[in-house]
Amino acid sequence: MKVGVIGAGAWGTALAIVSARGGADVTLWSYDGEHKSFDDVKMPENIRMTADMADLTDTDAWLIVTPGAHFRETVRKARDSYNGQPIIICTKGAECVSGQFMSEILQAELPECVDFGVLSGPQFAAEVAKGVPTGSRLAGTTKALDAGYEILNKLYLVGSDDVIGAEVCGVGKNAVALICGYNSVAAAGENERALIFTRAWGEVMKIGVAMGAKIQTFLELCGIGDLFLSATSATSRNFSGGMAIARGEQPTGTVEGIFALCGLIERAKNLGVDVPILTQMQQKLKI
Repeated sequence: MKVGVIGAGAWGTALAIVSARGGADVTLWSYDGEHKSFDDVKMPENIRMTADMADLTDTDAWLIVTPGAHFRETVRKARDSYNGQPIIICTKGAECVSGQFMSEILQAELPECVDFGVLSGPQFAAEVAKGVPTGSRLAGTTKALDAGYEILNKLYLVGSDDVIGAEVCGVGKNAVALICGYNSVAAAGENERALIFTRAWGEVMKIGVAMGAKIQTFLELCGIGDLFLSATSATSRNFSGGMAIARGEQPTGTVEGIFALCGLIERAKNLGVDVPILTQMQQKLKI
């Protein structure tokens, strides 16, 4: 199978490595033709780097792994190279201004794509690149699921049709991990941290339910599994980003939780869902 991976940051490169190990011929795109490197991990020979979107036309499926802040722009750049492939969205996020999730942006910018899915679960890119066991929820159409199972056969995948639930979980865990990182420094004690954590995730679930998500999805790998990983470890960029903000420092790298929190609050307003904890934490974080 020929796979196009769009985005060669840590997560995109890790998924390209996993796909190649599973037997796919991978074309890995980045704007500069470069990819992330991992210690003690050799890039498989069946990965080809490119900075030309046209090289993705003759592929069987796409994985889009660009940061949420650049997702719309990247999809627009890819339009002319799209050839009807199923697309798996591997970006967890929401636009800060519009509150739109990645699947909504994909549908708006590439309406001819009728087969797409969302990959969401508890993974740190470096561990995935090294082959450490992990699993994900893969939600989408039948054709997208079939492509995902074939491409990512080295991962433990659980299929679902609850695309919006998987996306709300991915967006929500980013926001809650940011909040947890902030409160690991700023909260008065462990009790307050637990209180805010629980209420914040409860508000994320309220938004999801209002959008038609299934409660069960929040209890699966893309929900509580990803939340546990991201909201309890300084290895998480969102958790460490929240810690940096609490200390008055500038976060390093892309902190998706900042966009996620803003996007969730915007979506909650549009849905008429009350989210006092998320709103309060946005004010404290000054974002």
